[in-house]
Amino acid sequence: MEAGNQKETPEERVVRLLKEKNLRITAAESCTGGMIAGALVNVAGASDVFGESYVTYSNEAKQRLVGVRTETLEQFGAVSEQTAWEMAAGAARAAGADVALSSTGIAGPGGGTPQKPVGLVYIGCCVQGSVQVRKLRFYGSRMENRTRTVEEALRFAAEMLGG
Repeated sequence: MEAGNQKETPEERVVRLLKEKNLRITAAESCTGGMIAGALVNVAGASDVFGESYVTYSNEAKQRLVGVRTETLEQFGAVSEQTAWEMAAGAARAAGADVALSSTGIAGPGGGTPQKPVGLVYIGCCVQGSVQVRKLRFYGSRMENRTRTVEEALRFAAEMLGG
């Protein structure tokens, strides 16, 4: 897709922006289970900007692969702003990437609580050491919640990359 093309998908936009800026991306995914990475590699030429990512579904994987602290998980839980922040920062560090996306949430249909309902998601984006996190709430099926999380994470990355 050409720059500025209205039909450019979020993943195409991210890959284009990364190529323009000569940056590399990674991801640490929990509730999306690799779907962010999958969306990126669907774009021709993604190998120029993407080398690896992490599916960190369990707390143990979050700790071992991307360095989420035990204290963070104990105090705030896996589905939290703090965990999403540490996942994004840790993935960038682990992969030696300039940009990292993270996702953690409760896709459903079960697993929610009044404090952390089904559809609650946190996405993190780290760009050259600067991390921001967004809290989202979706109301669809498990797959719809996961798909929307991927779309929003990619839009978040494009926004943080200036596109």
